[in-house]
Amino acid sequence: EPTGIDAADAETLRQQEEARCRAATDRIVEQANDRGLECVAEIRQGVPHEAILEYAEEHDVDLVVMGSHGRTGTERARLGSTTERVITLGDSPVMSVPLGDTADVREGYGLYDEIVVATDGSDDAEAAAENGIEIAEQYGADVHAIYVVDTTTYDLEDAPRSIIGLLKEGGRQATEAVAAGARELNLPATTNVLRGLPDEEILAFADGVDADLIV
Repeated sequence: EPTGIDAADAETLRQQEEARCRAATDRIVEQANDRGLECVAEIRQGVPHEAILEYAEEHDVDLVVMGSHGRTGTERARLGSTTERVITLGDSPVMSVPLGDTADVREGYGLYDEIVVATDGSDDAEAAAENGIEIAEQYGADVHAIYVVDTTTYDLEDAPRSIIGLLKEGGRQATEAVAAGARELNLPATTNVLRGLPDEEILAFADGVDADLIV
């Protein structure tokens, strides 16, 4: 019970919040039913990210889809705090969707036509690439595999050419591995090794190819 609020007022607030949650889940159920999909709605109380992670674990969820910003609209972080925690602490892949990026499937087009797969050659990146390629296969999307040589880690102006060459070669191998996986499924695939601040380079590249999804 919130401090300074009596039991009756606290119950009123709880009922109002539950009604808001019910309206939100009802909208999703209606959209799913319109597409012939089965949909289960559930409302839980508690710390949001903990409740989401518990539900995902209980039901062996394959994908969690969330908005990239919270309801407060604060600029403290690029991601909403709940989404950030679910991505960081969860074991399921999380699709983070920005406000205004609504599905627009036109005749002759898929929901995903251009998919950017960013890799650093790690096991986590490989797992992400497998998910990205699987989505690309479903939609017949083009796959763009990219690797960013991180200039915050290496002072490339002063680094020996041998070091720069090794970094580029590592990026080439990592991106070629992703592209090979896509091409085995007859998907168009490109590779690019970039240098700079990884997050900035990934976003700029995705914007340049009009990406529908970044993995």
